[in-house]
Amino acid sequence: MIEVNGKQVFTELAELVDPRHAALVVVDMQRDFCKPGGAFERLGVSLSMYPEMIPRLAHLVEGARAAKVLVVYVLMTVLPGRASESPAQIRFNMRMHLSEAEGEPIGYTEEGSEGQKLIPELTVEHGDLVVQKYRSSAFWGTNLDMLLRSNGIQTAIVAGCTTEGCVESTARDAMFNDYYVVIAHDCVASDDREQHDASMLLMRNRFDIAASEQILCEWSKSNSAAAAA
Repeated sequence: MIEVNGKQVFTELAELVDPRHAALVVVDMQRDFCKPGGAFERLGVSLSMYPEMIPRLAHLVEGARAAKVLVVYVLMTVLPGRASESPAQIRFNMRMHLSEAEGEPIGYTEEGSEGQKLIPELTVEHGDLVVQKYRSSAFWGTNLDMLLRSNGIQTAIVAGCTTEGCVESTARDAMFNDYYVVIAHDCVASDDREQHDASMLLMRNRFDIAASEQILCEWSKSNSAAAAA
């Protein structure tokens, strides 16, 4: 920790991910995006990054619960009939995977559909929070900020997909809402590795970046200290 103009600023990973004020924000780990048979896979989009990432993320979620770190699942949601999508949002949608979709809007994560559900490897347990979002950022038009502040959260540890899309959008808005941001870099993934790499290059110069095992190690130390006390 350092002091800047009388303000105490966290600088060490242990301070940033302290279970007393950190939350694990898991973005868009939904069947339409990450699993065979989902909307993206049916479109022919690559899911090659997910088989290695998903077990690490599931392990990080387990570690968060063991350390009493708040777990927040964020679910991308599209209302039936695209009622939640403006013309500009539809055009934004059309720009994604332009070649695979042949310029047509992609359909995914419709409210109540199988594709909107969390992947089977992740479950909602007692004490977890679930936030539905309608735009890339988990903060835009949702109650996420209220929920985090209501629980004394100062740091958002961000994981999920896709790196260059909803993960980066959520990380930026977390910072703009005055949260410390830690990216669990081995627990984020994309369907486009080049965009993933480009996004990570940008985020490394803006946010704290840590491997899931580093975060879990800090949580383990915190648990040991609490037990000793």
